[in-house]
Amino acid sequence: MNGSCRPSIRLASAPMNTRSVRLARWFPFLDWPRPDRHTLTGELWAGITVGLMVIPQGVAYAGLAGMPLVTGIYASMLPALVAVLWSSSVRLSVGPTALSCLLVSSSLVDLASPGSAHWVDLAVWLALLSGLTQVVLGMVRFGWLLNVVSSPVLMGFTQAAAILILASQIPALFGFRSGWSRMIAHPDLHALAAAFGIAALAALVIARRFAPRFPAVVLVVLAAAGLSALVGFEAGGGRVVGALAAGLPALHVPSALPWATFGELVVPVLVITLVSFLETASSAKVDSQRGGKRWNQDQDLIGQGLAKIASGLCGAFPTSSSFSRSALNLYAGAKTGWATIVSVAVVLLALLFLTPVLHQVPQSVLGAVVVAATYGLLKPSAFARVWRISRVEAAIAAVTFAVTVLSAPNLYWGVIAGMLMSLSHFLYQRLHPRIVEVGLHPDGSLRERARWQLPPLAPRVYAVRMDAALDFASAADFERVLTEHLGNAPD
Repeated sequence: MNGSCRPSIRLASAPMNTRSVRLARWFPFLDWPRPDRHTLTGELWAGITVGLMVIPQGVAYAGLAGMPLVTGIYASMLPALVAVLWSSSVRLSVGPTALSCLLVSSSLVDLASPGSAHWVDLAVWLALLSGLTQVVLGMVRFGWLLNVVSSPVLMGFTQAAAILILASQIPALFGFRSGWSRMIAHPDLHALAAAFGIAALAALVIARRFAPRFPAVVLVVLAAAGLSALVGFEAGGGRVVGALAAGLPALHVPSALPWATFGELVVPVLVITLVSFLETASSAKVDSQRGGKRWNQDQDLIGQGLAKIASGLCGAFPTSSSFSRSALNLYAGAKTGWATIVSVAVVLLALLFLTPVLHQVPQSVLGAVVVAATYGLLKPSAFARVWRISRVEAAIAAVTFAVTVLSAPNLYWGVIAGMLMSLSHFLYQRLHPRIVEVGLHPDGSLRERARWQLPPLAPRVYAVRMDAALDFASAADFERVLTEHLGNAPD
């Protein structure tokens, strides 16, 4: 009786399992574990912590992208919700990041005026197109394209971008009312704004040093808003955040692009797609290792792409995964995606009821927020570490760094230059693989004859090992080595 029942049970359960796998492929959140009371406590604290941190950061990063400041809050809400529902790495904090915002501003600086309606439309197109690209790549399982951008290229670009971000915030941080060009020719320092900026930066640096898990940025911004209102900072000519639109964002449908403008966005879209996903990879790999699971890069491509599309439809800019906020989320106790749900709820409440609080925040404090979040990216020792490992990879990183800085604001040339150097080095290695003669070692293995002073494998036998597959790329070099040996061998 029992034996006859087993086949029918297995046959009946197989389609159900197949359907579950297919549903989980399209709706990953269906695989979330049901949280218990203990888990929810950690999720609640982590979500509140990250939510309080992302609000002032989002406003500051929107300014870096040249967008209306409220769009930074928009980019911290619906995109984060969409990403956590459709990504495999559910503990990542998705929203505005310094690197993605710098790429937006550098891509559009020659096409529109920052903050204008045309600028906003172009930023929305960047979000929609880069998001669509990521979704398509994820659906066709092209996550392996991540390997096109090597670690030295990413390192060189990140170091250069960090320097450019810090340089762009110096005028605002020290209270200058204009950018670099006018600041040098006609300095217009606002002393009180500089005091706000320097004090805020000092407080954030100290907090990061002694309380890295505490969202000190919230207290700094709120304290700055209160002091600004108390001393009449805005009335005295100081630049403040100003009025932010309260309420949910409206659906934003950008105007159609001329073909010429569309063509100018192609390269920036591809660079944003690659760089933002590399940002995601740096956080997702850590998350996967700590969670003891394999990273599904294709599913994360889909989730990140849908988040960008959601951001564009909100009238915001391309989003990405923030390494610092994701780390804070993990440290605060997040185990599942419920922490992000809580974080989104915190941002929603702030958008509905707390935007007037941000009105009096000095712009110099926003500059301090960006600087405090960015200076951690600067790691000069990384170049020395790469140099000790590989001179060629160190050269690739250095060229990427130099081209990125020198080509500013067209930063994508740095990534392109680094990728071309990496691919050239890869092709050279494939065309000229290392080929050595091997002999029999006393331990029974085949090893390099010259290094281990071994006899030939057998009389009149030339045994070689090539560190590459024998194909059209390596065949010519392989033939050359054999021909040279036969030409030098005695009869």
